[in-house]
Amino acid sequence: MSQLEWKNKTAVVEFILLGFGNDYKLHSLLFLIFLSIYIVTITGNISIIVLVMANRHFHTPMYFFIGNLSCLEICYSTNILPRMLLSYLGEDRSISFSGCFTQYYFFGCLAAAECYLLAVMSYDRYLAVCRPLHYPVYMNGKLCLQLAAAAWISGFLSNSILTFLISNLDFCGPNEIEHFFCDSFPIIKLSCSDTYVAGLATSVVAVICSLPPFLLTFLSYLSIIFVVMRIPSTTGRKKAFSTCSSHLIVVILFYWSILTVYVFPHYNTQISLNKIFSAFYTILTPLVNPLIYSLRNKEVKEALQKQASKLLYFRDLLS
Repeated sequence: MSQLEWKNKTAVVEFILLGFGNDYKLHSLLFLIFLSIYIVTITGNISIIVLVMANRHFHTPMYFFIGNLSCLEICYSTNILPRMLLSYLGEDRSISFSGCFTQYYFFGCLAAAECYLLAVMSYDRYLAVCRPLHYPVYMNGKLCLQLAAAAWISGFLSNSILTFLISNLDFCGPNEIEHFFCDSFPIIKLSCSDTYVAGLATSVVAVICSLPPFLLTFLSYLSIIFVVMRIPSTTGRKKAFSTCSSHLIVVILFYWSILTVYVFPHYNTQISLNKIFSAFYTILTPLVNPLIYSLRNKEVKEALQKQASKLLYFRDLLS
C-alpha cells in the first residue's frame, strides 16, 4: 500500500516507539547491551549455517532443521534489533505507518514459523530416539524439505489476515506505541475505531499458531525423556537427558512468553511485564538457540575448532 493511501485512511502517518523508557542516561548502556546481543546472535547463527552447508557430515535431517532455525533467527533479530539500536543511537524513535506494519507483519510471520519449526524439530528427535529403526525411512530428504517449507509457508500465511485487519483500523490521534517494536496489541490500543474483531482474531491466531505446536513439542520431548530413562548407561542417560531438558526449557520459555502476551492480553498485565515477556521470544531466544541446539554439541564444537584452525592456517600463509 502506498504512502498516499495510508494518509487517506488515517490521520496518523508515523508512530513513536517508546522502547524501555525515557531515561536517556540508560540509552547508551541499552545500546551497548542490545548491540552485543545482536552481534553474538548473528555471528552464532551464521556460523551454524556455514558449518551445516560446508560440512557433509552435517547433511542430516537434524542439522538441516537447525540450519533453517538459524536462518529464521537471523531474520527475526534483524527485523527488530537494528531499528531499536538506531533509536538509542540517534534518539529518533519514530517509524512510518507503513514501516511499522511491515515490521509487525514479518515479526508475526517469523514467530509463527518458529513455533511450527520447533515442533518439526521435536518430531525429528522423537523419531530418531523413539523410532530409530524407522527413522531413515520416515525422515527422508523429501519429507524434510516438505516439513521445512510447510513451517515457513504456514508462518507467513498466518499473519497476513491479522496485518490486514489491524492496518485497516482508524488511527486518529495518539501515536506513541508503548513497546520496543510494532506489535499487535500496543498498536490496537491506539485505534479510535472498534477493535474487538482485531483483538479477538489476534488471540485466536496466537492460540492456533502456538498451542498445537507446543503440545506436539512437549509430548515429543516427554516421550524422548521416558526412552532416555531406560538407557542402561548412567553417563549416556545423563548426557541425553541434559540435552533434552535444555531444549525443553527453551521451548517452554518461548511458548510461555508468547501465550502470556497474546492469548491473555486483556487481564491488565503491566506494560513493563509485557515488554519483558516479549524480550524472551524476540531477543533472548534467537541468542540462546544456537547455543542450546548446536554449540553444546560435541560434534559441532569439534567442527568449529577445525574450521577455526583452517582459517588461522590460511591467515598465516597470507601474512
